[in-house]
Formats: sequence, structure tokens, C-alpha cells
Amino acid sequence: MNDIPTSPPPIIIEAGRTERHYWRDLWRYRELLGFLAWRDVKVRYKQAVLGVAWAVIQPAINTLLLTFVFNKLAKMPGGDVPYPLLVLAGLLPWQLFSGAFSGAGSSLVNNAHLISKVYFPRLIVPLSAVVVALIDMLVLLGIAIPYAMYEGIYPTWRFLLLPLFVLGTMLVALGAGLWITALTVKYRDFRFITPFLLQIGMFVTPVGYRTDFLPNWRDWLALNPLTSMVEGFRWCLLGGRTDFYDRGLFLSLTVTAVMLVTGLWYFRKTERQFADVI
Repeated sequence: MNDIPTSPPPIIIEAGRTERHYWRDLWRYRELLGFLAWRDVKVRYKQAVLGVAWAVIQPAINTLLLTFVFNKLAKMPGGDVPYPLLVLAGLLPWQLFSGAFSGAGSSLVNNAHLISKVYFPRLIVPLSAVVVALIDMLVLLGIAIPYAMYEGIYPTWRFLLLPLFVLGTMLVALGAGLWITALTVKYRDFRFITPFLLQIGMFVTPVGYRTDFLPNWRDWLALNPLTSMVEGFRWCLLGGRTDFYDRGLFLSLTVTAVMLVTGLWYFRKTERQFADVI
């Protein structure tokens, strides 16, 4: 009786099954998320002459330029914090956001061969861009902490809250990234618009200056959800030597929630058409 071959289990195709199990499939395909992120990291650094050092050199140059522009030319005060360290602490969330935003924008187009042939939740692709940007940010964080200690600023209990602001920055990047990802698939012009948006974003985000010295502008700047993330990073890394604006955090979280919900809605709305137009 044991030699009797058993028939394979039947495959049932149901209309709308993918929609009902989308979030469950997102968890089932978590290994694909890790593979795509690891692949992008290897491709980025495998044949690079400077390797991982490039993740440090670019922010270092930006730190020097922003210090010169805002501190030396614009005479923006740094308080009791060395100005290069103030800028470097602000560059950490900005690098996380800009890397995830730009990576997500081109992620689906760069993976067109997968989108058009294999089923998996397409949300995994922009998510992998966020993971890659997180790895780059952690490399820079490993430089910022020793530099802060060299300047006499040591970690306090506030450092334990840093993961919350890292998560907040990732949510901001994901919300904006979902919009730019879906729009880039449909309108390829957004590949050229993305760098322009990042150039503007660096100046409307307080990467090179402190918002507590601009009291009349704090509420307006807080409408940019990255503002509170930058302030939070500085507050955690610099031992509370910079002021943290609680009301601004509420405004930033509200904008982040709206951007994330609408981004997911638009991404899911256009996801069915990706394979046809990509």
C-alpha cells in the first residue's frame, strides 16, 4: 500500500486571493527583502576603489561645505557644540533619508526583469532601498560617535532613544519613497526630478543650522517631517546640548503619518500596472 503514488495537492486559483494575503505574503517573502538589500550593498562596494570609505568621504565633504556656508559665511551660531559636529549629527538622518528616497525612486525600474516575470509583493523593492540606506547611515554613525567623544561629548541616557528617531526617519523615507517609486514607473521624468528635490530638501531641512536659534520659523520648519528627526538625532548624540521642540515633533509625526498612508495607498493602487508599464 505504501507504494501507491499519491497525487500532488490541487492548486486553487481564486480571484482576489493576492489582495487578501498581500501583507502575509510580505512577511513570507522577507528573505527576498534581505537578498535584494545585500545584493545592492555588494554591487555598490564590490568594484569601488574606496569601498565602504565612500560612505564616509561624501558626508565628510558635505560637513566641511555646510560648515563653511552656514557658520563662516552666514554666521549661524552653533552654541556650545563644535559646528562640524553639529552638521555631522544632522547629516546622519539626512543621509538615511536621501539614500532611501533616491534608491526607492529607481528601485522598481532597475528591477524590471523581476517585476515582469515573478510574483512577489512589490513593496519589498523600495523597502530594500531603505535597508541599504540604513546600512550606510550606521557606517557613518560609527564615525560620528568617536568624533563626538573626541570633542568631549559622551553618550548619555538620551542615546537609548536614538533608535526611535532612526525608525522615524525610515518611515519618512518610506512614505516619500513610495510616492516617488510609483510615479517614476509611470512617468520616467521623475528620475531627473528626484535629485532636484533632494537639493532643495537639504536646505529646507536644518542639516546645516540649528532651529532653536530661529524661533519664529520653528513651526514652519516642523512641517518638514525631517526637521524633528534631525533635532532628535542631535539631542540624542550631543547629550542634550541642543534644544528639542516637542510641538515640532507632533507636527512632523502628523505629516509623516499622512505621507506614509497616502504613499501606501497610491503605491497599492498602481501596483497592478507595474508589470505592464515598466
